[in-house]
Amino acid sequence: MRCHMLSFFFILVPVYLHGALLQEAGPARHRKPFFEKLRRLEEQFRRFQDVTLTHLQRIASNYNLSYNIDARFQSLARESQAVALAVNQSQATVQGDLGHLKTWMRKTQRRSRKVDSRLLALGAALSEGSKQRSRERKEQEAQRAALSSLALDVQALQDMLARLTPLVQSQGARLAALEGQLQVTDLGTTAPGPTPARLPAQPGPPSPSSPKPQWGRQALRASPEPRDPPQDFAGHLPGMREPPGPGSQRAWPPERPGEICNVGPVLIFPNASTENVVLLSPGFLSGLRALSVCSWVRTASSHLGTLLSYATEENDNKLVLHGRDSLVPGSIHFVIGDPAFRELPLQPLLDGQWHHVCVIWTSILGKYWLHVDRRLVATGSRFREGYEIPPGGSLVLGQEQDSVGGRFDSSEAFVGSMAGLAIWDRVLVPGEVSDLATGKELPTGTILTLANATLLGGFVQRANCTCLELCP
Repeated sequence: MRCHMLSFFFILVPVYLHGALLQEAGPARHRKPFFEKLRRLEEQFRRFQDVTLTHLQRIASNYNLSYNIDARFQSLARESQAVALAVNQSQATVQGDLGHLKTWMRKTQRRSRKVDSRLLALGAALSEGSKQRSRERKEQEAQRAALSSLALDVQALQDMLARLTPLVQSQGARLAALEGQLQVTDLGTTAPGPTPARLPAQPGPPSPSSPKPQWGRQALRASPEPRDPPQDFAGHLPGMREPPGPGSQRAWPPERPGEICNVGPVLIFPNASTENVVLLSPGFLSGLRALSVCSWVRTASSHLGTLLSYATEENDNKLVLHGRDSLVPGSIHFVIGDPAFRELPLQPLLDGQWHHVCVIWTSILGKYWLHVDRRLVATGSRFREGYEIPPGGSLVLGQEQDSVGGRFDSSEAFVGSMAGLAIWDRVLVPGEVSDLATGKELPTGTILTLANATLLGGFVQRANCTCLELCP
């Protein structure tokens, strides 16, 4: 409103001044400078009016801008209120969701505790089950060991029965002969006539060399005898052949000692040189959990020396029948996986005669047996129980390896002869050991024999003898 009044005032003033000037018009010569000034003043006023209008227009435009800014501020205020309301609603929603989440977390924690308790119970049950299975496995192993021992006992009993059968038959024949002699004697004493000649002397008790039955489980297991074929005892008993005439006597020739033949080549180790070595190749192709090593051995040395040595990169004493001059004469160390060993007594082998030796081991209960000339002379258990002899090593005869294939010591060398050496990956039963000791065929399943000897070093000699008694 104020701007409109100023505009009206500025327009009215020039009109009023112009009218006043016209009423007071004087002579032209006096009015001309005044009009000039008035025109200049009017021009200045017009310029001032233009400037004023321009300024007023700017003020009006600024007023419109401020009005727009106020409207914008109001709009922003409304929007901020809407945003604040939305934020409040979002916070309320989030708080509700957090409450639900906390409730769900508590439920989940309770469930997880229940699951943990169940898992602990299951773990305890599994542990108890594993212990139960372990006990069952141990019981099964014990049962298998008992069955193996029972099988050995049964085999020994069968051998004993096979040996006793001919004895019983011979005793029956002897009783029949005695009855016949008694009948002849009775007839001679009652019938008239000359006195008959003196009958042959009654047979006495059997000699110490004759077989004697052994009783008891321990005796059967400790001394398993071979299953020899039934022998004919008739030639040693009167009355078993044609009844002799009165006073007649007949001498029967003694039995010829048995001979061990067909045992294959003989290896002769003449001295304790470290060059005297025999390599068996290939060695063990697979791991061994059972082992039987049998051989004929003859030595006249003061100590036995090392019969066999098996070494790997990991351990140079995986399997050793180790002897040396510092041990008790005739004893060797049976080593499986150094440093575990058992000392075996082999004193009878130092007499310069042939003897049959079998060393047997199984990882089941760690049981082992030593047979010398068919007889069990040593046994034990808990020796390398559950152990496995690894494959891929070096197997030599006559020397003890301190490294794979070398580093021999003359104090541990074997001096003597070997024959019929064979190795099995199973346990030989006493009957099979007896068959070997009596010169019968090898039991099935050999994994190495002297036929696998690929290297004879030093002064080792190889001889072929038809029978051991004929070997040099």
